[in-house]
Amino acid sequence: MAPFAWLIAERDAALTLVERLQELEREGRLLAAVEWRREQRLRVAGTASPGNLRLRVKSIGEWFQVGGDLTIGDTRVPLEALLEAAREARQTVAVGGSTWVRLDAALRRCLRSLSEVVEDTRAQTSALRAPAIDAIAGEAGVSVTAPAAWNDLLARVRRAEQIDTTPPAELRAELRDYQLQGQAWLARCAEWSPGVCLADDMGLGKTVQALALLLRRADRGPALVVAPTSVGFNWVREAERFAPGLRSRLYRGPDRRALLADLGPGDLLITSYQLAQRDVEELAGLSFATLVLDESQAVKNPDAKRTRAVARLRAEFRLALTGTPLENRLAELWSLFQILAPGLLGNRASFRERFVLPIERAGDEARRAALARLVRPFILRRTKAQVATDLPPRTEMVLEVELSAAERRLYEETRAAALTAIADRSGDGDPNRERFQLLAALTRLRQIACHPALVAAPGRVTSAKLIELRERLGELLAEGHRALVFSQFTRLLALVREELSAAGVSCRYLDGSTPEKKRRSEVDAFQHGEGQVFLISLKAGGTGLNLTAATYVFHLDPWWNPAVEDQASDRAHRIGQKQPVTIYRLVARDTIEQSILALQEEKRRLVEGVLSGSNAAGALTTQELLALLRGAGEAPPRAPESTAEPNSEPEPEPGGEQLPA
Repeated sequence: MAPFAWLIAERDAALTLVERLQELEREGRLLAAVEWRREQRLRVAGTASPGNLRLRVKSIGEWFQVGGDLTIGDTRVPLEALLEAAREARQTVAVGGSTWVRLDAALRRCLRSLSEVVEDTRAQTSALRAPAIDAIAGEAGVSVTAPAAWNDLLARVRRAEQIDTTPPAELRAELRDYQLQGQAWLARCAEWSPGVCLADDMGLGKTVQALALLLRRADRGPALVVAPTSVGFNWVREAERFAPGLRSRLYRGPDRRALLADLGPGDLLITSYQLAQRDVEELAGLSFATLVLDESQAVKNPDAKRTRAVARLRAEFRLALTGTPLENRLAELWSLFQILAPGLLGNRASFRERFVLPIERAGDEARRAALARLVRPFILRRTKAQVATDLPPRTEMVLEVELSAAERRLYEETRAAALTAIADRSGDGDPNRERFQLLAALTRLRQIACHPALVAAPGRVTSAKLIELRERLGELLAEGHRALVFSQFTRLLALVREELSAAGVSCRYLDGSTPEKKRRSEVDAFQHGEGQVFLISLKAGGTGLNLTAATYVFHLDPWWNPAVEDQASDRAHRIGQKQPVTIYRLVARDTIEQSILALQEEKRRLVEGVLSGSNAAGALTTQELLALLRGAGEAPPRAPESTAEPNSEPEPEPGGEQLPA
């Protein structure tokens, strides 16, 4: 470059110089000549604030389109260009070829928020996003022009805040403060929203809050509750106890369809997800005032027949109850809200591009915050630590178990053989087959870490875990304590039962194949003091059990999803428990199980990322599964370069052993 010449490469700095030259020229203080390399000189029209922005909502059938523009002087900038600038974190936006507009900090914050709610000014959006857009615009002071349907929804939201939310007089329950707040929130949401999710922790009384809503809406028509089969009788009991004014009917058995003939206001029909799928034609032909989906994680797979059947059920208001609205991946949240509030999260493809990939693979904090902002009006979540301060202490401990020499030899031989087999089959062009082989190999290693007999090991190899469990239980039972023992493997529970029975320990037993009547009798017997140890499969222990007679919980094998373990532990640590609860997790040292513990922390961050405000983690890729198989006990590194979404989970059979998501 020539002497006394400078190059300003950064755009904002160059435009700052242009602005200063304009000011000096207007004031007559420009002492140097300005030569422009273009025929038309560059110009900065000014610095825009939120007051310069106008949003316009246009009705397109049942959908809406959000547009608008920014005006400063004689310069107009369309909203689409502003949103693009916000997504690229630019402080300026070009208009034509030579004019620029600077965006102040407040306007940039507003546009960043809008860019995550308004996908594309040419795309259709749901009116359910109106509260989020209204909140963003209102906070920044941006004016919004919208059609009557859009404004009517916002008016209904505001009116809902003023309604009387006193619990119905017919509710025979003394509600705790947080339950009063929860039923009030449900009452307000039912005035304007098509559906919401009550996501309180397990054991905080979601059922009684739902019953308060059902009583409030009883005169609007019949209600339908869809729940796991094992929970149906519990709903009947709770309804008879807390809401006897409702005529609760259990929809099951060969003559069940006769119940559909005379449904009316005040009727409460209770069925299972299996029957809702089987009888979808009959049930979808009816219109319910309220639809309750209990343990709604049952519809987390959008491709499952069960999910598609539930989505066809017609109701004025839908309520999902779950302690785990998000277990493994963000796609589960989309599946749930596609039933509760269709259109809120966009279509499946756009949700994946806008939220799943940026959050799960790149840890994009802005996208996480945007997703949280979208769903916040539709989810209420309280944890035990926040509201159930009267619950006794809960202590969690990991007990590391050293495998015996024979167990270690079998474990390493099995791992090496699996790696060799997978390497020999690599390159066959079938990623699904490779993923299935990896999952099968990992399951086999998990079984060996628990008990070699689970893989039909030659000879009689003892189980270090079983020895540890027997010793721990011996000490606790001698002191008069009682315990729950959980495992994903029903065959392991059978071995434990055989061992404990031989030692004179009385046991109750429950797995996914236990009939409902037997299930209830086993639970009632344990609660009334019959049995020192309750052996329960992890799947069967996730719902519908109150086992506060136990004060110790043992998890024999860590599961990929910590929410499932937490639900099982909450069978003992819930409202009604008066004694401290201790939870032990038995983990074989230097095995796949230690890797699973590390992965559990990532799963927790996924949930907290959307519901509570921290970063999120993603689902496991094939590469990560292979890293698990190669390693002994270390967590695999994340793979941000991978964008492949794991296969959808199969719907588990009762008592089955599931593979990880």
